[in-house]
Amino acid sequence: MRAAHRPSLPRHLHPGAWWLWALGLATAASRTTNPVLLALLVAVAGNVVAARRTSAPWANSYAAFLRLGLVVIAIRVVFQAVFGAAVSGTTVLVRLPQVPLPDWMQGIRIGGPVTAEALASAALDGLRLAAVLACVGAANALANPKRLLASVPGALYEMGVAVVVAMTFAPQLVADAARARAARRLRGQPDRGLRALRAVAVPVLEGAMERSLALAAAMDSRGYGRTRTTSGRARVLTGVLVLGGLLGICVGLYGLLDAGGPPALGLPLLVAGVAAAGTGLFLGGRRTARTRYRPDPWALPEWLVAGSGIACAASFVWSQATGADGLVVATTPLAVPPLPTVAAVGALLALLPAWLAPPPPTPAGRTAEVFR
Repeated sequence: MRAAHRPSLPRHLHPGAWWLWALGLATAASRTTNPVLLALLVAVAGNVVAARRTSAPWANSYAAFLRLGLVVIAIRVVFQAVFGAAVSGTTVLVRLPQVPLPDWMQGIRIGGPVTAEALASAALDGLRLAAVLACVGAANALANPKRLLASVPGALYEMGVAVVVAMTFAPQLVADAARARAARRLRGQPDRGLRALRAVAVPVLEGAMERSLALAAAMDSRGYGRTRTTSGRARVLTGVLVLGGLLGICVGLYGLLDAGGPPALGLPLLVAGVAAAGTGLFLGGRRTARTRYRPDPWALPEWLVAGSGIACAASFVWSQATGADGLVVATTPLAVPPLPTVAAVGALLALLPAWLAPPPPTPAGRTAEVFR
């Protein structure tokens, strides 16, 4: 009798797939100022995080990035109201006391009339940056930084260690702050307000510093950074290939993005740069002596998750290239912007990882699997 089909077991998705998906959403957010599209991207990222996050400490960092985005929007609006960038408008909301400035500071003003059009423009710019931060926060909440370090190419291993430690700082900071606030509540002390912030800031920063030092000591004791003996010619060749490849990638991307540039600066230089950089990374990886224990697979779910993020970015780039209405909102005059259909559909495609990605394993699930 044929056994019944079993669904795929829960497992950790490759962290590179989560970062490609999140960078696709961030690229899409950077191409628009439409508040509906930006809110849709933030909602999509939040739904995927809620559906596929684990119980790890860094999985709770998404809310902190959302709060940081709100702070960015508030700062942008306040700076616009006080310093008054060159945004014209006719709907005056309030008139602030204006400070007279010398003639050599033309174009800058402090105070004066605050218009609704200027505040709307500042709020949309701040919302775009907040959406990008939310996408990066989604990657921080979903991707395991330790597994990401194991996937870094050998040639970039030392730099990858520094990047992963820096990426771990924000989630660990959020976890330490939550523990410090919980400890104050257990002692009957207030956990909100400026007084609580002053009391929590020092132990949180001290804990983050201790974690960094402990991580550095553990990595040093395990032999991180060891390299094989290579000749000077091989090191020079590797450096030339990597730097030349990166320069070719930059010039090739400029040629593709600049519609008026020569065709030779586009796809040919991009392909040559990728090939040269890949060869340099391969040669540089041979000088790093390290092994991998149970490397993360890159299977169909990884391709689907990364592809959904790339498709989202491609829909926004295509809408911008074709001049779709509503992608960039004009605030003078104030009006309800239209919704670009292609960009909206691309944003909804980024929601697919909530079902396509395998569910993360839980401690109870791992225990049941061991005794099965």
